[in-house]
Amino acid sequence: MLQKIDHLGIAVRSLDEAVPYYENALGLKCEHREEVISQKVRTAFFSVGEVHLELLEPTDPESPIAKFLEKNPNGGIHHIAFATTDIRGQLQQAAGAGVRLINPEPFEGAANKLVAFLHPKSTFGVLTEFCSPKSGSSCGCQH
Repeated sequence: MLQKIDHLGIAVRSLDEAVPYYENALGLKCEHREEVISQKVRTAFFSVGEVHLELLEPTDPESPIAKFLEKNPNGGIHHIAFATTDIRGQLQQAAGAGVRLINPEPFEGAANKLVAFLHPKSTFGVLTEFCSPKSGSSCGCQH
């Protein structure tokens, strides 16, 4: 079952350039930085209420974020992530409804979570992520 919007993924060319905007212009605090080697990105997290902003900087020109930035040179919203209590069940539900899965099995993402993506061609142009805490961690982003 979906619980809430967990985070918005925002593609940026440089965390070092983008983080000061979120801190100085918006008054948010960068709570956590992390490199996610499997996705070839560095991330920075901010909280706004119960929703997090995840800035994503590519670490490889072949990463999904680098490819997004090729099409969107100014960066922007890359994906929306929904927290779920049953990531595999959500994937089965989506697949059963005819949605194309990018990841039929969850994998380890940032912030000690399991994640999986739905293809934007099946979701009205929105790259959609499901995320859930790995076993033993609490629900929601813990940055």
